[in-house]
Amino acid sequence: MTVANAKSGKAMQQVLDNLKDLPSGPGAKDIDLIFLKGIMESPIVRSLAKAHERLEEVKLKAVRDDNVQLVTEILDSLNNLPQKDDAAAELAKILQEPHFKSLIEAHDKVASKCYEMPHATVNSNALLTSSLMPADAVRMIGIQKKAGEPLGVTFRVERGEMVIARILHGSSIDRQGMLHTGDIIREVNGHEVGRDPHELQELLGQCSGSITLKVLPSYRDTPAPPQIYLKPHFNYNPATDNLIPCKEAGLAFFKGEILHVVNKEDPNWWQARKVVGGATGLIPSQFLEEKRKAFVRRDWDNSGSGMLCGTGKKKKKKMMYLTSKNAEFDRYELQIYEEVAKMPPFQRKTLVLIGAQGVGRRSLKNRLIVMNPLRYGTTVPFTSRPPREEERDGQNYCFVTREEMEKDIRESRYLEHGEYDANLYGTKIDSIHEVVTAGRTCILDVNPQALKVLKTAEFMPFVVFIAAPELDTLRAMHKAVVDAGLTTKLLTENDLKKTVDESARIRRAYSHYFDLTIVNDNLDKAFDKLQEVVERLFIEPQWVPVSWVY
Repeated sequence: MTVANAKSGKAMQQVLDNLKDLPSGPGAKDIDLIFLKGIMESPIVRSLAKAHERLEEVKLKAVRDDNVQLVTEILDSLNNLPQKDDAAAELAKILQEPHFKSLIEAHDKVASKCYEMPHATVNSNALLTSSLMPADAVRMIGIQKKAGEPLGVTFRVERGEMVIARILHGSSIDRQGMLHTGDIIREVNGHEVGRDPHELQELLGQCSGSITLKVLPSYRDTPAPPQIYLKPHFNYNPATDNLIPCKEAGLAFFKGEILHVVNKEDPNWWQARKVVGGATGLIPSQFLEEKRKAFVRRDWDNSGSGMLCGTGKKKKKKMMYLTSKNAEFDRYELQIYEEVAKMPPFQRKTLVLIGAQGVGRRSLKNRLIVMNPLRYGTTVPFTSRPPREEERDGQNYCFVTREEMEKDIRESRYLEHGEYDANLYGTKIDSIHEVVTAGRTCILDVNPQALKVLKTAEFMPFVVFIAAPELDTLRAMHKAVVDAGLTTKLLTENDLKKTVDESARIRRAYSHYFDLTIVNDNLDKAFDKLQEVVERLFIEPQWVPVSWVY
């Protein structure tokens, strides 16, 4: 290893060590530290650090900074030659070219480290010429086209002119970068264009090789490519969409795929490409899809609650949930797109298991904690009931008075809470933070209503929906558990059917919160799948809601 490499490697490692030792606090958000750590560990940043060290060692210096004077002397010598020479004449012509003069002047300024703006009197001729340049100067542009390849450009007639309406991202025209939306096309290969966009499309479609266009530029600054990434919460197929202007230009996608939006100028049709796969096309905008779906009847979540603490049919009151975190908690939300951002690998604060009662969430949670107690932990529920003889405070439950628990509920200190047999039960938010502060991911098996509070940067959850299998499979699984003596609780046919129905209802109402869905038709396989996916979070980049980052 060279000295420079050793220096840069040591410096980078010192910064990373300092990041690890940096305590969390109001001065730096956890997500910022994760992002900074990902940047510092990037191979590109490490390479830049090495290059910086090398440049610090070797000082680059220009040979001379008076090359303008040198060129003048060479021209004088060429003009004073006694005999005419073709090579000398060609060299003199090159040295007097405006572009060559500008190159030499720029070189001298950089060599002498003189970066000030030139005085107003300098290059006055060039400035005068520039100021007299007509604003509507027509340009001749050459583009290349392969036979049979679509250009990816559409036109519209505006005030009698043929104007470029849209350039499809990633198309031949877009890659060449010669044309822009709003440019006016006057001629194609010396022939004037008419006023029919379809005729122009056909004409360009038949051309191949080099095409010369006379263009009146729009002179708009080309905007920087927008870095907008969306995760759709619906499937889309342009072939069945009667509203799309061109079905062939549409981009089909499935729920959960990441889309990079590259153009949002059209209020109804955005241009996007798939991050995985790279295909580009038109997708319905948020506005258009909202109009289309606003009056489509969907299943409402009328159940009001799930079940807590295994209360089953004996539950005395409906479950309540924490509403103060969201003023519009019960407002029906139309889920179309969710804006996301890509983050380097990091440990999620919480792992949330959602599912109907009896699908195995608690078994999966306990197995994960037993397998890796240093990485995973969970909360201890609070209750207002007195402890039984064999119970110890802080183990199965944290025992508090009803008055104390009601006060904390009023102050929004509970993620969720409910009442059973005249006693309160609940999960305290501070108990989640205690597990996270200890450096472990807190595993929660909560009611789906709690997702509205948890899906924030405060908890950074990875949400896994444990889905019930088909009724026949669930029946066979329950029989096998009973026969093996692993449980004494016998479920009726009606109980099993309720589990399947409840699972389907949760999927319909809350699927936009899920990061992963696992059908638990075999507990061992479900656990292996869950463990594999959560382990990947530590080594693979993650797409998270953009609100977690900004």
